[in-house]
Amino acid sequence: MNHLTLMAISLVLIGLMFVSLYIARLIAINRRRRDAGNKGSTEVGFVVDTFHDLVSKLKEKERELEVLRKKAEDRASSVEIYNEDILQSVPSGVVSLDQELRITKMNQAAEKILELKESDSIGKKYSDIFNEPVAGIISKKAVVDRAEVGYVTKSGKRIWLGLNISLLKDSANNIIGKIFVFTDLTELKAFQSQMELRERLSTLGEMSAGIAHELRNPLGVISGYTKLLSKKAESALQPTVEAIFKEVEVMDRIISDFLSFARKTDLILSEVNLKDLLNGCISNVAVSARKVQVIERFNSLPVIRVDDVLLRQAVTNLLQNAVESMPEGGQLTVSCSVGDCLDISVSDTGHGIPENIRDKIFLPFFTTKERGTGLGLSILHKIVISHGGTVALESGDEGTTITIRLPRDAIVSRQF
Repeated sequence: MNHLTLMAISLVLIGLMFVSLYIARLIAINRRRRDAGNKGSTEVGFVVDTFHDLVSKLKEKERELEVLRKKAEDRASSVEIYNEDILQSVPSGVVSLDQELRITKMNQAAEKILELKESDSIGKKYSDIFNEPVAGIISKKAVVDRAEVGYVTKSGKRIWLGLNISLLKDSANNIIGKIFVFTDLTELKAFQSQMELRERLSTLGEMSAGIAHELRNPLGVISGYTKLLSKKAESALQPTVEAIFKEVEVMDRIISDFLSFARKTDLILSEVNLKDLLNGCISNVAVSARKVQVIERFNSLPVIRVDDVLLRQAVTNLLQNAVESMPEGGQLTVSCSVGDCLDISVSDTGHGIPENIRDKIFLPFFTTKERGTGLGLSILHKIVISHGGTVALESGDEGTTITIRLPRDAIVSRQF
């Protein structure tokens, strides 16, 4: 109900009050005159009757106005509830701010995406609630049609936001604040990244196959001549010959990795007990992880339909990579969970991965290790993708978590 309607009702009620007082006064005068035998009692009675009739009609109008007022209030309340339902139901985050850039409203999607609470945010300045770069965008720009920014929530979670900012106006077209609307693009960005990486892997895989075959032939010749040299060389030259052998072995391992990466992945699916698979991989890595404490956060795991050999290779590569990130020792945690997907997570307490290279660690031949080939995580990524899954990375200054995420339909029987 608008202000004009309320004002009209108020004026009518005030008028009724004055009319009632006036009639009451006339009735009192009439009684005094009647008692005194005044000759004009008949005229006064007529006036009184007329006003009684008027009061009756006014009261009837008052009841009608009360009914209209109640309907208007109910309608206004219904519209307000409906608008609130719409606001809370949209999947995008919506935050309104006043002219002083204090938060006046925040919907449930905004709370969930930014890990905030409306009750803790209302009335506070934007700079006290939002981190950069969102805070800077709100303060510097009145209108933003479309922007994509990286954002870190209060818990340290890294997300991607697609946002726009518009002016908030009242019914008279006066500016009364701003509206900040945003969506969570994290999963979309991850999907795009996975697709781009898949295309790169496909191209590089074809190149790697040709290079590996070209290198293996001369390497075989070098290995053969080295064996002959070891039989005829003097004892003083034996350390040199052994060094050549070791380098040949390293090169042969690199070429094998090249071929493994380049080889077309044809899955041979079978039913595999996930717990047995993980325990086997942990046992293989345990020999080189003497300084590392292994924590297993799983008990009864499901039977899954996967390529046993390839998935073992992927998990082993992941565990080995985690162990190598902790040369001085630390904790290696292996955990599993089932939600929308089947997640196999490996966490370490190593030095972490710098933010500027996180997008590169799954690229072939990229490595920060002195003698690494840069193919371990690339092969892992390729194997997981061939199973219809994805690989997720979370890293900070102290530790990294890499999660193999397989589709839920890979589960044959659930034993969690």
